[in-house]
Amino acid sequence: MARIAAGLSLRDVGRSVSLHHTVVGRIERGLYPGVTLTQLACLCAAVGLDFSARAYAGGDSIRDAGHVHLLERLRGNLHPSLGWRAEVPLPIRGDQRAWDAVISCGSNRLGVEAETVLSDVQAQTRRATLKQRDGGLDRLIILVADTRHNRDSLAECRESLREAFPLDTRRILSDLRDGRIPASDGILRL
Repeated sequence: MARIAAGLSLRDVGRSVSLHHTVVGRIERGLYPGVTLTQLACLCAAVGLDFSARAYAGGDSIRDAGHVHLLERLRGNLHPSLGWRAEVPLPIRGDQRAWDAVISCGSNRLGVEAETVLSDVQAQTRRATLKQRDGGLDRLIILVADTRHNRDSLAECRESLREAFPLDTRRILSDLRDGRIPASDGILRL
């Protein structure tokens, strides 16, 4: 530890940064959840360390307004008898994944994964099918923004996706507008 290597006691460091020595000890042990970035920077400086911070992605989430609008367009196409929930966590303790939406009809549940831009269709559909497996939902719909780029991306891999996602936009929308969960998985462009 830098404090010990510098020959400083908890009291020495605490005095130099205006914190009680017990608070300094708790921070060192990771037991002080109220520590601020400023306090960390001051503590590091007091023991001869440079302080830096980094941010990391914490999992999938609704990323932008386009994503929200795409989901709302789908919601506007649902029969009133169908249930709708957004950002539904998977029922696995500690798992940070969530469905963008879940549509329900009685005990049948349909997971919705929305993509505004298809970048790696295979990876995006693989993540969704793993989520379906782990989340225990009956059906899966990949909701894709109907853009030229996305249509071209889907056309390139249409044959490889057809077996896993046999239903198309027309059939999916027909079922949802009539108050039914589709009979199979599919890709829906809106």
